[in-house]
Amino acid sequence: MPAEKLKNLLDSNAIKYALITHSPAYTAQEVAESAHISGNKMAKTVILKVDGEFKMLVLPASHLVNVQQLQELMGAKNVELAVESEFKRCFPECEKGAIPPFGNLYDMDVYISDCLSTEKKMAFCAGNYSELIRLNYKDYQNLVHPKELHLS
Repeated sequence: MPAEKLKNLLDSNAIKYALITHSPAYTAQEVAESAHISGNKMAKTVILKVDGEFKMLVLPASHLVNVQQLQELMGAKNVELAVESEFKRCFPECEKGAIPPFGNLYDMDVYISDCLSTEKKMAFCAGNYSELIRLNYKDYQNLVHPKELHLS
């Protein structure tokens, strides 16, 4: 079952979405392969520490994080990948590494790669290792209001 907060948010806003069950997978790229979705259309969530505050970064499963580029784009003094032990308490209903890209549910700013915004639909982990959610990007954008970044 998807993370309860996420399911409630989508249902209460009458958002149409597909819940896709797949073989257990532990990385976004493995999830994409298991669900037969392109790594460019599968969003992964990465937690950053930006000047000491947790921020959520959403990018295609097939992309890598460039911390130096993010620091410049965000105008931050310091950007680093957060360690799971530092932020796991922020996502109590999610399995480790299966965080849905809805920072608004967890009082966290969200930054998203603009290449995901060019897709009509996006898919992402539903809070566990065996389910993902696919929905229209516009619906996601209207619910989350992420800040778009042009990541190369």
